[in-house]
Amino acid sequence: MKTGKGLRFAAAALAGVLALSACGGGDEGSDGPADLRMTVWSANEAHLKLLNEIADEYRKNHPDVSAITFDPLPFENYTTTLTTQIAGGNAPDMAWIFENSAPDFVSSGALLPLDDTLKKAEGYQYDDISPATLKLWQDGGKLYAYPFSTSPFGVFVNTDLLKQAGQKTPAELIAAGQWTWDAALAAAGATQRTTGKAGLVIRDFDYKGWDNLSTFWTGWGAQAWSEDGKSCGFAAPEMVDAMTALHKAIFTDKALPGPGTTADFFAGDAAMTVTQISRASLLKDDGFAWDLAPLPAGPKGDYAVVGQAGIGVLKKSKHADAAADFLAFLTNPTNSEKLAQFFPPPRQSQLTAETLAKTNPKLKPEQLQKVVIDGITSGVVKPNHAGQAELSQQVRAGLDPLWKPDADVKAVLDGVCAKIQPLLAK
Repeated sequence: MKTGKGLRFAAAALAGVLALSACGGGDEGSDGPADLRMTVWSANEAHLKLLNEIADEYRKNHPDVSAITFDPLPFENYTTTLTTQIAGGNAPDMAWIFENSAPDFVSSGALLPLDDTLKKAEGYQYDDISPATLKLWQDGGKLYAYPFSTSPFGVFVNTDLLKQAGQKTPAELIAAGQWTWDAALAAAGATQRTTGKAGLVIRDFDYKGWDNLSTFWTGWGAQAWSEDGKSCGFAAPEMVDAMTALHKAIFTDKALPGPGTTADFFAGDAAMTVTQISRASLLKDDGFAWDLAPLPAGPKGDYAVVGQAGIGVLKKSKHADAAADFLAFLTNPTNSEKLAQFFPPPRQSQLTAETLAKTNPKLKPEQLQKVVIDGITSGVVKPNHAGQAELSQQVRAGLDPLWKPDADVKAVLDGVCAKIQPLLAK
């Protein structure tokens, strides 16, 4: 657990560091061939192999770029580590940016505008990019990060474990019109009791990454804050109902692993996990039988939640122009189609089940349609807000008392709003 001082530093660092990094930079003072570095969240071998192949192809025709390195940072503290690099004078040339810190990065002036570079790139087809995917990454009519991945959340299913526990699979429940959170949690709890394995895991939550719970509470019509970002939503009746259901699933029904317990779905330790298709690369050909289903319906009906990530070029880069040129190559139509294997692209022409299926051999066209295409069409983006670092720390601290068997759910959520309402009202 971080100290209070550490939490305050992490929460305050982002805005201050980005404001400083907005000054100076560009290609001024650069000399010799460019050695480019891009921070990424994933150390997955398949992800890095593809990125490196594209980089190697680019360098064949760009002798002015001596190297392109992809620098994986731990997912759980990615933005904090990136901020620390920037503050320490070790800013990357390009950075993967999560949706929850997008407002701060985009409005800070720390990123290089990309519009002109992308529009001028030969064969780029800028107009093919869905306008809806650009909104989070624009400010004042300029694009400050390319929406590299717009990825809806779905449920990966270990059908072997469910059948072992005598439970219906999501496919069977969908066919019967019964794929709901009530049914999913019931199956998860029964699987845990029967097999001893975990029932359902909301990946990357681990009682810290609270924004991943939006994949659950959105089914109740709950939201972290209002559309204008000024009013706290944690104390609303919809959120209280959703978190009450989640608390019961964890501590009474044992449908989800409790605090301090980990279970890796992809290692066969859980019946279901809520995550994105980029994780499909973790599935082993000689592993268990599996399926991919959309999020279960909540009391408010069917819904979808989207995680979005952008790639931006830091103004402080000594080779900002070269980095922007490589970004144009990395995201052109040809490479976008290759990357769609893991990261659903913003290009409208490529957002078809048939196109995505070409580079997603592990996923069936109907799975891609139901989870990815339909999810992008109707999904809401995970919570994001200016000053997200400080907000996130306060929400996490406010939710800590909830993760106990005898927690007063409403009182805890009222406490969250007491903590963050002053920040939202700024």
